[in-house]
Amino acid sequence: MFLLSDYAYDLPKEKIAQIPCKNRSESRLLHLNRRSETICHHQFKDITALLKKDDLLVINNTKVVPARLSGTKETGGKVEVLIIDYAAGMKNLEQTGFFKCDCLVKASKSPKKGARLLLEDEVEARVEKVKGFVSEIKFLNGKEFLKFLQKFGKIPLPPYIKRDDKACAQNDREDYQTVYASKEGAVAAPTAGLHFTEGLMGELLNKGIEFAQITLHVGYGTFVPVRVDDIRDHQIHSEYFSLSKETADKINTARGQNRRVVAVGTTSVRTLEFLCDEKGQVTPKTGSCDLFIYPGYDFKCVDAMITNFHLPESTLLMLVSAFYTRKKILAAYQEAIKKEYRFFSYGDAMLIE
Repeated sequence: MFLLSDYAYDLPKEKIAQIPCKNRSESRLLHLNRRSETICHHQFKDITALLKKDDLLVINNTKVVPARLSGTKETGGKVEVLIIDYAAGMKNLEQTGFFKCDCLVKASKSPKKGARLLLEDEVEARVEKVKGFVSEIKFLNGKEFLKFLQKFGKIPLPPYIKRDDKACAQNDREDYQTVYASKEGAVAAPTAGLHFTEGLMGELLNKGIEFAQITLHVGYGTFVPVRVDDIRDHQIHSEYFSLSKETADKINTARGQNRRVVAVGTTSVRTLEFLCDEKGQVTPKTGSCDLFIYPGYDFKCVDAMITNFHLPESTLLMLVSAFYTRKKILAAYQEAIKKEYRFFSYGDAMLIE
């Protein structure tokens, strides 16, 4: 249960979705019922019938920023910069007039401290610090940087999506966002939410299902592999979150009325469980979430979750294994592979209740 190898499974490469379903809500949905121990197969739009009329759906309203930039070093060599701490960049912009934050730099030879970069032939940047594989970069065009980022930045898709970037880059700006994304700051989408459409959300509201919004800016750390044999030794990444009083009140009221709290995505699960007390009550707060959920964890707030299929040996697979059991989750994954489900960010979904 605590060995990294316990979370390995074989996935044919062709099962990794490279593009989203044409109609978001027509993606497939594997329904995993923990009480009856049954597996059923649906389309995502069937979620309206599967959920209870008084459920509270907690959604993550983070918005992916176009955080990937291309350019050259002073030597002329090509370089790619990925902003991984947008929130820190915004804070520095407000305080100093310059956008400065941690970034990942991809180049044939990594630039050293003091190196200057020219991004998209328009903006100069300087490497302020080098901390292992992370570089702190200061973008030198001040408050115009946000306009530049929106114009030239590309959506930072997960590394397992391998296709022609130019052909799909514009589509990704829309496809790799939830329809309710509003708070900029993520470098990866909360992918369980990609299956919702405005029409589907309207159907859910008409049924009596309530929505509550939280913010957790998904960081690049979500793709960093676990490198220890005993998962309990893994140091999980931290991510910025914000939970308002309005949302906290909705969640606490639902729990007080014995209504289900259904988390949309593992990001919502982590935030809720990080903030709740032993009775599942949450407190409004803003900060950094570094909760690592793996089998043996006692869930206190979340009653059901909607999630995508996750990478082998990933912390997200460990989280969903904690919510049911490792063996039953992996058995469900094998069933999904057999039934030709599409995996990972642009793939299909699961409802676990």
